[in-house]
Amino acid sequence: MIDWQEIDTVLFDMDGTLLDLHFDNFFWETLVPKTWGEQNGMNLDQAWQQLQQHYKSIHGTLNWYCIDYWTQQLQLNIQELKDSVADKISMRPNVIPLLTTLKQQGIQRVLVTNAHPGSLTLKMERTQLDQHLDFIISSHELGKAKENDGFWEALHGRSPYQPERTLLIDDNLSVLACAEQSGIRHLLAITQPDSQRPALAPGKYRQVENFSQLLTSTT
Repeated sequence: MIDWQEIDTVLFDMDGTLLDLHFDNFFWETLVPKTWGEQNGMNLDQAWQQLQQHYKSIHGTLNWYCIDYWTQQLQLNIQELKDSVADKISMRPNVIPLLTTLKQQGIQRVLVTNAHPGSLTLKMERTQLDQHLDFIISSHELGKAKENDGFWEALHGRSPYQPERTLLIDDNLSVLACAEQSGIRHLLAITQPDSQRPALAPGKYRQVENFSQLLTSTT
C-alpha cells in the first residue's frame, strides 16, 4: 500500500483515525442533545433537530471543534460531560504496533488534530498515545482548522516536514483535499472511522481499513 522508502514523516489525525470515532459521535449526537434538551424542556428529537442546524452552520470551522465555544453557546460544561463518558474512548485496531514499527524505522510520527486541547488531554490520559508519538499539535494552537486555507503552511512552520516525503492519514476528506493542495504527496483515508457505523463508500483517496495493512507493507 505504501512504499516506506519514500516516507520520512507520517501525520496522523486522531478522532476516526487513531481513535474510534464512536466516542465523538455518541457525545455530539446523543449525550449533548439529551443533556441540552433536558435543560431546555425538549425531548431528544427536538433537541437534536435544533443542534443539527447549529452544527451545520459552523461545520469545518475552528469553533466546531472548540469546547469553549460550545460551553458558551449551550450553557453546558462540555469538558465535564466528556470526562463523564471517557470510558467510551478507545483506539482503533493495531495503532500501537504501527506507531512502534514506524519508530523502529526512524519515521517521524506526528499527531495533527482539530481536537480542542481539553479533549486532546483527556484522550491522551485515557490511551497513553502521547508515549508513542514524536510531536502533537492541536489546530487550536495555529488558529485554523485542518480543512482551512493556510493550515498546512502554518503547521510546516511549527513542525517542519517535506511534503513530498510525508504521509497524511485522516478520516476527513476535506482535510485530505486541503493537504493535497498544500503539496502533501501521500494521502490515505480511513474506511470505517466509527466502529459502530457502516464503512464509508470508496472515494478519491485510497482507504485503509486496518493498520495491519500498513504493518504488512513496512516489512
